[in-house]
Amino acid sequence: MKYEPFHYSSLKELKAKFDEYSLPFYAQENTDILFEKVKTGSWELKNRFVIQPMEGCDGTAAGEPGELTKRRYHRFAESGAALIWMEAVSVAAEGRANPRQLYICGKTADSFKRLTESVKEICMKQNGFEPMVILQATHSGRQSKPGGSPAPVIAYHNPVFEKEHLLNHDCIISDDALKKLEERFGYAAHLAQMAGFDGVDIKCCHGYLANELLSAFSRPGAYGGSFENRTRFIRNCIANANAAVTGNFMVTSRLGVYDGFPYPYGFGVKEGEGTKVCADEAVQLVGILHNQLGVNIINITTGNPYVNPHVNRPYDSGGYIPDEHPFVGVSRIIACAGQIQKAYPKMAVVSSGYSYLRHLAPFAAAGAIENGLCTMAGFGRTAFAYPQFIADLKKNRKMDPKKCCITCSKCTQLMRMGTVSGCAVRDREVYLKLYQKACSAEK
Repeated sequence: MKYEPFHYSSLKELKAKFDEYSLPFYAQENTDILFEKVKTGSWELKNRFVIQPMEGCDGTAAGEPGELTKRRYHRFAESGAALIWMEAVSVAAEGRANPRQLYICGKTADSFKRLTESVKEICMKQNGFEPMVILQATHSGRQSKPGGSPAPVIAYHNPVFEKEHLLNHDCIISDDALKKLEERFGYAAHLAQMAGFDGVDIKCCHGYLANELLSAFSRPGAYGGSFENRTRFIRNCIANANAAVTGNFMVTSRLGVYDGFPYPYGFGVKEGEGTKVCADEAVQLVGILHNQLGVNIINITTGNPYVNPHVNRPYDSGGYIPDEHPFVGVSRIIACAGQIQKAYPKMAVVSSGYSYLRHLAPFAAAGAIENGLCTMAGFGRTAFAYPQFIADLKKNRKMDPKKCCITCSKCTQLMRMGTVSGCAVRDREVYLKLYQKACSAEK
């Protein structure tokens, strides 16, 4: 497929391009459905908008929210989204992805409490309701860099990442260490509830430790090989989280249902079928989480931002030119969420991948919901660039194209260059100078 940047101004143009690539098209002009209430478990959410977890890499050395962290979440609070899904927060010091990644522990919990209180207060004042705020609990696994240098913790040797230079065997986490880490996730859930969060996400996507275990076909022991073993960690973490909290508290997961790597190095594929999507195991896993462990909301994503970022964040500008049109990636993410939603219609499924569609994104999200492919629509890069998009859509029935994310990948580039992350294009007052400084330092 010929790669071409986004240049579409109307749904008619968008549909013509989707039709050209024989992709399903669900977008609709009426976006009222996005402002409907959503009932999930004992919760009632005020609309169908989700601010997706996007790391700012701007916490303190101790792991507390920094000034830019607070600024970002206060802007999200003003947005009017019913659900704010907080970025990855490490449950272990050694599992931080960088020295500024947020980290929840006994010493930092109060700082998170102050943040959740201010977020709810701002949203109530601005929008007349308190949002649900979910903490994303994580261990960065093979991407761990707590001191700024690689300190990988891996589930198994994977040549997709390691190529011909396999990591030291000592990097493979033991079964005993995984059992202890399961307890840490339970403790993190307890701390999250004490800090005023409404739920906790046991992060299982984008190649981090819990997600990597899903494809640990070659790993021996209790956490590898069979479906039961490969899903043991995520199931136990969620069970521990459930046991550690009380009352009306949501335990969930952002789940990567398709890595985009061939068997036996990726989840969501079949042996002998290359990188073709096969969601059978993902559907089975979500069924267990929903029916046996009480998970009523699930956030679906795909891909790995370190190896194939176009799969989870279709873009116009990045580190390489993908071998597929970005619309293929958008369609794939929506379809993967749709398979889960169709299998479990009573679950609240959060879909993503809409940011690439810019000002036409809400029409695609409304169409996906109307056609039963998801319950709520998640926006990540859009929220970085244009946090007031929900208010503009509600007031004007459209988004301003001049404020939208242009999928230039600068937010990701900032992260990879070891500095704080944000939108250097639309949030220039803070992030443009940081971007220019980081680029100069790399030369």
